[in-house]
Amino acid sequence: MSQANILVLFAHPSQHRSEVNAPIFKLANTRDYVTAVDLYAEYPRLNIDIDKEQQRLLAHDIVIFQFPIYWYSTPAILKEWQDLVLEYGFAYGHHGKELEGKTFLCTVTAGGSNDAYRRGGHNNFTVRELFRPLEQTAIMTGMHYLPPLTLFGSRTAADDDRLNQHLNYWQIALEKLHQGAINPEDAEHFDTLNEYLAQQGWCGSENTGQQNPAANPDKGEML
Repeated sequence: MSQANILVLFAHPSQHRSEVNAPIFKLANTRDYVTAVDLYAEYPRLNIDIDKEQQRLLAHDIVIFQFPIYWYSTPAILKEWQDLVLEYGFAYGHHGKELEGKTFLCTVTAGGSNDAYRRGGHNNFTVRELFRPLEQTAIMTGMHYLPPLTLFGSRTAADDDRLNQHLNYWQIALEKLHQGAINPEDAEHFDTLNEYLAQQGWCGSENTGQQNPAANPDKGEML
């Protein structure tokens, strides 16, 4: 089985305030099969180089967006990146087949607990439901979509050792993606990739940060 090259596109406009996304990105940077790109560092004025980014996509088998949840979505640069890079004739359209067969997923941090992200919870929807536009983007461009790898309760994750637990999940996810061991058809039945990894027996059960969900709305998450 051929091994996959992974592209991680990291978006965090306030990294100096980050306690959890910085080590997640740092870990990805240590893997020789991962190209880890800090989009805000590379494009501080959002002047994205379309040709460069399209070549990056062509050179990799798996595309990962890494970001803290901002108002139930991505930081601005990832929306700009999508609007510019995923052009007609490249990513979609009659001749836009360049991304077909690749795999796409997100690795995200959420200030709220797992219980906050469900029907009747403080945020009313699961993280996967909130990311339906990204899932449809993957479908539109012919990519396999995986549910998001999610760190819930990220505001306290560094203090109560859940960050280290999540980094282990992240490391295993990268390894299994590189090895081609994750089956998108099996993973699609889960709300998070964490649940799939645990179900496969690759990771133990994860503490999902069950704090008071009402105390943790994600409104401009800065972690």
